[in-house]
Amino acid sequence: MPDSIDAAARILAAVRAIPRGQVAGYGEVARRAGLPGRARLAARVLAQNTDRTLPWHRVLRADGRIAFPEGSAGFREQCQRLRAEGVAVVGGRVRRQPGAHSDLDTAVWGPDAG
Repeated sequence: MPDSIDAAARILAAVRAIPRGQVAGYGEVARRAGLPGRARLAARVLAQNTDRTLPWHRVLRADGRIAFPEGSAGFREQCQRLRAEGVAVVGGRVRRQPGAHSDLDTAVWGPDAG
């Protein structure tokens, strides 16, 4: 198991690799960072992040919902950032096509990403 600094760096790199206008779940981010099953670690790393250039807004819960409480400043900012990238946010949720993460994996990581 990688040490915590290495794991955090890998999670942040996976978040940076999410293309503009796309989203990923915390579990997907962890898996892409080589840390399958560590969605909570991905969430914790993002919560502690201070890099203002990180596209944190592209990371959602597995069901497509924004993790911040509805109406909070974080919720409003994430909705605004996603919509500015052309992502449809309805009721605090991004509806994704079934298998959308596989298409994103292929686009970002190559055809053997699955």
